[in-house]
Amino acid sequence: MNWDIIEGNWKQYQGKVREQWGDLTDDHLEMIAGKRTMLAGKLQEMYGISKQEAEEQVRHFEESSKGVDLMP
Repeated sequence: MNWDIIEGNWKQYQGKVREQWGDLTDDHLEMIAGKRTMLAGKLQEMYGISKQEAEEQVRHFEESSKGVDLMP
């Protein structure tokens, strides 16, 4: 999946992001605004993980979001 799709539909993906990383607040999600690098950086900060681990988690999220139906 192209990250542009996630970024363009960020409001719809916020619930999935919250399921994956429950420590992220609404303020964090608003600040991230669908930006991949911002999400990875916030994961590093909140979870005390390396940049490489954060990037791997974001990549896994991106891959697991393929074909997700965003309609309620």
